[in-house]
Amino acid sequence: RSPDPIREVEEKGAIGASSIEDLISKLEAPRVVWVMVPSGGPTQSVLGELMDRLSPGDLVIDGGNSNFHESISHHEAFKGKGIQFLDIGVSGGVWGLKIGYNMMVGGTKEAVSMIAPGLDTLAPTDGWAHVGEGGAGHYVKMVHNGIEYGLMQAYAEGFEVLHKSRFGIDLEQVSKLWMNGSVIRSWLLDLAGNAFSDDSDLSAIKGFVPDSGEGRWTLQESVDLDVPAPVLYAALSTRFRSRQEESFQSKVLAALRNQFGGHAVKKSGKA
Repeated sequence: RSPDPIREVEEKGAIGASSIEDLISKLEAPRVVWVMVPSGGPTQSVLGELMDRLSPGDLVIDGGNSNFHESISHHEAFKGKGIQFLDIGVSGGVWGLKIGYNMMVGGTKEAVSMIAPGLDTLAPTDGWAHVGEGGAGHYVKMVHNGIEYGLMQAYAEGFEVLHKSRFGIDLEQVSKLWMNGSVIRSWLLDLAGNAFSDDSDLSAIKGFVPDSGEGRWTLQESVDLDVPAPVLYAALSTRFRSRQEESFQSKVLAALRNQFGGHAVKKSGKA
């Protein structure tokens, strides 16, 4: 592991740790460990080591984008060791540092009470809630991201119509106009304005749009619950299509993901 990130946080007043073992040795009981690494294998690996090294009464938080089924299993596994566990869905992207993070918390009331002051500090006013038992936090975040897919797709389609119209519409102007009093104003629309301000035709962005998994999981859950979700299906399908062909709406989606989450964009070579 590179020592540079550790040195960077130490310069800001944090106590650095070179390994999970080192981290645990520097925490006073009851320890609280917040894990925020990529979902799947990396999260499983870190949680497994923590389970082996922590003590009864400690608390582990998975703040990543884990599948809620895995989070339910993690709750049971940590409970068997006497260790508290919370699954927290976190929204806010790269802007959370400035405006606070929205947090959806799943787990026991006892575990939530251990970190409530910290959640108050990290979130904006009314920006976190205990939404249910183990797995509920990541479940609510999963659906949140599914809704996000649909909203982004609607904006992308609308802006492509404007982009191709005969009127030479200024997309930055319209996006900022809609932010003032219109029915469709939103933070995503504000970010679209930022993207168009940077590159009015999004010519520097390749319309390649990955998906992090939650849209797929939400769609699968809708199938399991017999809930029709045509908007989510269409939005997810468009992301699949974006990896095969070029389209302006895909560029809008890629630009929005970059704006709110700092996600990488594929450059077109025209910049």
